[in-house]
Amino acid sequence: MRESSIRALSGFIYIVLLLTATLFSEVSFTLLFGIFLLIAVVEFCKLIHLKNGLPIVLGLGAYILFIVFRINSFYTDIAICLATLFVSVNLMIDLFGSAQPVRSDKSAKYVKLFGYIILPFILLMKVPFITGSFTPNIIIGIFILIWTNDTFAYIVGKSFGKTKLFERISPKKTIEGFVGGLVFTMIGSYIISQFFTFFSPVTWIITGLIVGFFGTIGDLVESKFKRTAGVKDSGKIMPGHGGILDRLDSVIFAIPFLYLFYQILNYVS
Repeated sequence: MRESSIRALSGFIYIVLLLTATLFSEVSFTLLFGIFLLIAVVEFCKLIHLKNGLPIVLGLGAYILFIVFRINSFYTDIAICLATLFVSVNLMIDLFGSAQPVRSDKSAKYVKLFGYIILPFILLMKVPFITGSFTPNIIIGIFILIWTNDTFAYIVGKSFGKTKLFERISPKKTIEGFVGGLVFTMIGSYIISQFFTFFSPVTWIITGLIVGFFGTIGDLVESKFKRTAGVKDSGKIMPGHGGILDRLDSVIFAIPFLYLFYQILNYVS
């Protein structure tokens, strides 16, 4: 009972902090996610057995460059997306490929650090500016969809799940839960579109589809990193929930696909 209470309180504080910082101002939003970025870098370095001194400097450097220059060039953003997607595709190949852990040399670990952690966080911090000005409700909508997918995937999977989705990586996930989460995320996308009207209902529904599908893959990717490292959680900063990477694994994996979609949408409109 005490453990459940701690978990609930920890989750509540996380959600309130995220929503408050995002809605309060551009500065509080970028500061919070800058802190999340550095914590995620440390957690990821522990998972892949990489000394975190230089990675922290690189993460901090990327964050400072984002804050100082705030480059909003279409082609620069596409280049960052493509670099991130290159790593994402390779992580998916590793995920669905051999059951044996893929050993990485030091340079490969740095590539994963940039493509899986640092650049996705930078893209995540750029998302609220996709409309041309700071629009925090874009981030709020995305996180609501992430939470909707996670919640209903769990509920449907617990109630009706029989067929394992990817048992050797995540034994509790089921195909029924995955489909249920995706369906309710589509419904949630339409509901959100009635309140956050800066995107059309179709754009929100596609957003939900990307979030639900790639968010689930992102959760599996991080589960594989943890399984290879022999740990249950990426960190201990959130009692009952694990680390920052455990909370944000879905969104950071989905964000390059989502950001690319938004950029293409802006370009053709």
